Amino acid sequence: MPLLDPKTWQSRTLAGGAYAVTEPATGETLATVTLAAAADVAPAARDAAGAQAAWAKAPHFVRAAVLRKAGDLFAEHADELREWIVRESGSIPGKADFELHVAAQECYEAAALASRPAGQILPSEAPRLSYTRRVPVGVVGVIAPFNAPLILSIRSVAPALAVGNGVVLKPDPRTAVCGGLALAAVFAAAGLPEGLLQVLPGGPEAGQTLVADPRVPVISFTGSTAAGRAVGEAAGRHLKRAHLELGGNSALVVLEDADIEAVISTAAWGSFFHQGQICMTTGRHLVHASLYEEYVERLAAKADSLAVGDPHREQVHLGPIIDTAQLTKIQGLVDSSTAAGAKLAAGGTHEKLFYRPTVLAGVDDSTPAYTEEVFGPVAPVRSFADVDEAAALASTGPYGLSLGIVTRDTARGLDLAERIPTGIAHINDQTVNDEAVAPFGGIAASGTGARFGGEANLEAFTDVRWTTVRGDVAPYPF
Repeated sequence: MPLLDPKTWQSRTLAGGAYAVTEPATGETLATVTLAAAADVAPAARDAAGAQAAWAKAPHFVRAAVLRKAGDLFAEHADELREWIVRESGSIPGKADFELHVAAQECYEAAALASRPAGQILPSEAPRLSYTRRVPVGVVGVIAPFNAPLILSIRSVAPALAVGNGVVLKPDPRTAVCGGLALAAVFAAAGLPEGLLQVLPGGPEAGQTLVADPRVPVISFTGSTAAGRAVGEAAGRHLKRAHLELGGNSALVVLEDADIEAVISTAAWGSFFHQGQICMTTGRHLVHASLYEEYVERLAAKADSLAVGDPHREQVHLGPIIDTAQLTKIQGLVDSSTAAGAKLAAGGTHEKLFYRPTVLAGVDDSTPAYTEEVFGPVAPVRSFADVDEAAALASTGPYGLSLGIVTRDTARGLDLAERIPTGIAHINDQTVNDEAVAPFGGIAASGTGARFGGEANLEAFTDVRWTTVRGDVAPYPF
């Protein structure tokens, strides 16, 4: 029996109008959903808050059981959910399987949060018991993007629910099903009490209203740096916490002792996985001058060898770009880069929404595709003379999300990583990695630091309350 039924997958009536969920590979309408308007946010937040009190009081093992069952359901319904991820977001099946695996793991890890020690016993100057206790914040607002829709929703939704909160989730309308309605269906089947998880697919107005709603004290936002700045500013005005996971322009540094035969696969994956539509995508390839020419040649050959097409109907390496607006941005950055002097070593063309993996050589600080986040399958390659220049180049720019360093000398790689400020660093791997047990987040223009995984989730979705208990009423001088 299918998990997702278009007749029942939206439990509340929304005022934003009908929206056609489109398959980017074909332009075919996969389903029609109703979008949320700004006016829909307050009732959803009210209902989530109304259901939250009883959920927070539920025994930890009850909450844990729901999260574990949700994890099981992602595996049990993998075929159905995989098709939605592939067709709705343009993912290849392997990427969809990775999302499903991470989603299940996020639920299992969140289930363990429900029974984590809730506080500490504190010493006190007075004759009393003094302790801290973590308590749920109430309702968490989650705003998630289109590119990894299931992961980027579930990694906030699961831990927020596990520690006793209600959730209002606003997925991107372009991935309303696999980034929103699928989660609602999974948790409903897992036994989550009605009302706790509200799904409101909608645009910026719904998101802005969610940030402003007084019933929602915490916002978990994943998206562009520009949008994240607006969310952070609005949250600050309303005196609420905003956890921001934003854009990046991550560097892969290839030192002179690297195995160039091995590194090309790693490099291509970092830039071309999911058409480069990943915040951690390798946006800058910094290669030692002794390897530079061969690296460009080999990476260009790899790019030319990759198949691009409809991931639902063909076996391909890259699927479509999400929509025309994103395609236009990518092409504009590539065109302006070649106009500024960069050499097009591979790609730079497209058919409909299918953009060829692209390699740009001869880039420098005047190359837009090198200095900006492209969010497309574009690999700019730049040479460096020594490790000091590599550190300086990798540290330049507003972002600080992920870093990859390739070298046969791992101690040297670790030393170099210490010189480059990022939230994530990988030695002998590319920049795109994610695990449910690991903290995830960037610094500077890439976000407000590690927010996911274990302790980071507790910090994100609970408040600390100090409590004291005396046997007798405390005496005072007056």
